[in-house]
Amino acid sequence: MEYTHNNKSVILINYHIVFCPKYRRKLLVGAVKKRLEELMKDVARDNGWEIISREVMPDHVHLFVSADPNTRPHIVVKRFKGRSSRYLRNEFPDLRKMPTLWTRSYFLSTAGNISSATVQKYIELQWAKA
Repeated sequence: MEYTHNNKSVILINYHIVFCPKYRRKLLVGAVKKRLEELMKDVARDNGWEIISREVMPDHVHLFVSADPNTRPHIVVKRFKGRSSRYLRNEFPDLRKMPTLWTRSYFLSTAGNISSATVQKYIELQWAKA
């Protein structure tokens, strides 16, 4: 984990984010999964964030993101969910049958330098638990 330095502060802000498709449907597979991963990379790049770890499970998404301190946490989640929903529903007509792609709820936790390795390991081991 790298600290962000500017002329007045040194910062490390990492968020562990989990969100699910509506009704926890297992639709994040194959081409949808691949496209979602691309979209998440684009969102992070466009906002100047770093995805430290990411795992797309069939029925939920884990993200471990290093963000800037000027972006409120709920905005980080909103940008990932908003863009991915818009693009995925346009590109995959089957997803348009659902009222929305994502549930309105999500899990978000902050992680400092000590616990960051633990969170990253937890995310990477998701397939072993499935």
